[in-house]
Amino acid sequence: MVNRIVPIVLIAVLAALHAQMWLGRGSIPKVEELRAQIAEQQASNTRAQANNERLTSEVDDLREGLDMVEEKARSELGMVRPNEIYVQITK
Repeated sequence: MVNRIVPIVLIAVLAALHAQMWLGRGSIPKVEELRAQIAEQQASNTRAQANNERLTSEVDDLREGLDMVEEKARSELGMVRPNEIYVQITK
């Protein structure tokens, strides 16, 4: 009788561990999903970091000189100098 119970218990434990591997909290599909989320977040972080660096550079340019201010005024507000003709080309 004991000789039959031990293998049955071991098989039950093995089945429980196997089920946990495929269906539980740390299952293979869940780990793959988390890896995909991590990769997506890292890509988002990289884009945000590049945007932050661009904005930091733009702020530094604005602090240093008026060339950037003039460029912004020309491109965004349509500023023109006296005796200057503004021509806009649209695509």
